Amino acid sequence: MFARVTTFQMKSDKVDETIKIYKEIIIPRRKTRKGAVGALFLTDRKTNKGMAISLWDSEEDALANEQSGYYQESLNKFKDVFAAPTVREGYDVSAQD
Repeated sequence: MFARVTTFQMKSDKVDETIKIYKEIIIPRRKTRKGAVGALFLTDRKTNKGMAISLWDSEEDALANEQSGYYQESLNKFKDVFAAPTVREGYDVSAQD
């Protein structure tokens, strides 16, 4: 399994809108992608920081979704709520409960 981790900074007055976009747009779209296993969306209202973690069957599935334009299309949904550029990283899932 592979995890794609995106960290972000939200505008202070846009935290609820950011969560709504993820729940109503990103989750349904992600579920239709080949190799998508699950996701977490973490937010800290004190710092307005957050993290989106998407889980994939393999790194190849995650990369194929990025190369298809899916990742960038999803990121564009947040252009009005993010306060700074995002940081994207990938990790092998070494243990899971």
